[in-house]
Amino acid sequence: MVHHSILNKNEMLKKLKPYSIFIINKFLFLFSVFFCSISISQNNNIAIEGMIVDEYSYGVPYAAIGIISKNLGTSSNDEGAFYFLVTGKELNDVLEISSIGFKTFKISIKDFISLEHKKIVLEENVTELSDVLLKSNEDYVRLSLKNLKENTINKTHQLKVLYRRWSVEDNICRYYIEHFINVNDRGPYSNISDFNIIQTRNSADYRFVKNEQEIHALKYMEYNNPIRKSVSVKSYKWKKLGTSNYDNEDVIILEGKGLDVRGNERTLKLFIGFDSYSIYKLEMSKTPLKGKSMDAIYVYKKNSKGKLYLSYHNREYKSAAKATDRIKNLLIRKGEKPREYIPMAYRHEVFVIGIEEDKNSFDNSGITGQMDMTLFKIPYNSNFWKNISLPPETKFYKENVSELESLYGVPIETQFKYSN
Repeated sequence: MVHHSILNKNEMLKKLKPYSIFIINKFLFLFSVFFCSISISQNNNIAIEGMIVDEYSYGVPYAAIGIISKNLGTSSNDEGAFYFLVTGKELNDVLEISSIGFKTFKISIKDFISLEHKKIVLEENVTELSDVLLKSNEDYVRLSLKNLKENTINKTHQLKVLYRRWSVEDNICRYYIEHFINVNDRGPYSNISDFNIIQTRNSADYRFVKNEQEIHALKYMEYNNPIRKSVSVKSYKWKKLGTSNYDNEDVIILEGKGLDVRGNERTLKLFIGFDSYSIYKLEMSKTPLKGKSMDAIYVYKKNSKGKLYLSYHNREYKSAAKATDRIKNLLIRKGEKPREYIPMAYRHEVFVIGIEEDKNSFDNSGITGQMDMTLFKIPYNSNFWKNISLPPETKFYKENVSELESLYGVPIETQFKYSN
């Protein structure tokens, strides 16, 4: 039995005067607006984007940007631009920006949002590190490798990876594919344990050779990283290129030239913390046998506990493919002379746009496997790509996409729409 004092909305409104009805409706409207505004401020994404420059207004590339206490953030592109998403829960947190050669910059998220011009000028941090070092160049390299486990995240963590690959044939980019991957890693002293591809999208396919890699390109990124493998320090001739700093620590820049364990010519450039022996950045060039070559960069940044993990990577691997009869006929039809070999290259770019260290929060959905990136079939979800923290386009990205679009004048977004 319903108590007589309990009335539904319509019964209650009938018993009220028109003025009272107006007051209640206005109150309900204001309450709903207030409730919605709270929901938006707490749950909707807020874009944190801007530019990082030096005192001469040049962009600062690959700087670490984020809320360190929550492991949120990204890296600037090669022109200093950055973009990532936060929610209303992060408004009172501190945004930190660190880069080799500059003083670490800090500003609250609220204050950054209120800036009229979202341009952060980093102050150069001139190091006074003496040319007379306590240890030899080889000792610093050896100690950096010995302390790799201590200086990096040494427990399984999950990296949110945006992996891009361009396929180049006859010196022009003819195909582009992009994967969003959850990667379970234990840091550069170990191997990637497993990975799961969440989403994928690709351009139109203008290739005529159509080589496929035997395994996912992510694994080649792992295999080609020298600090994940055994570096024979004595096989290189090391010299000091200079000094810098990172996040209030002096950094020594060392270059080694020599042969790797397979006899390939290789040049390594390491940016090593003078006191911690942390490797903050690695640059590499390699000339394997049979005229192949590769150039690569690996950049690392700190988590909330000061341990390093991968932040950004790019590389280009050049080779050549033997022309089959089919390819020779294609060249003849195009009015070109048939050739025995076709210049080939893979260009890669990787952004780590998030990290999860709590195993209970790992997302292990998606698909995995050891095969070429093009063979993973996942239904295209345009909303997914619109709502993740995609980094600003790098110069590297723009040049590759420009080559691809120039073939038939079709914008990359149009290719995404009709090729997936």
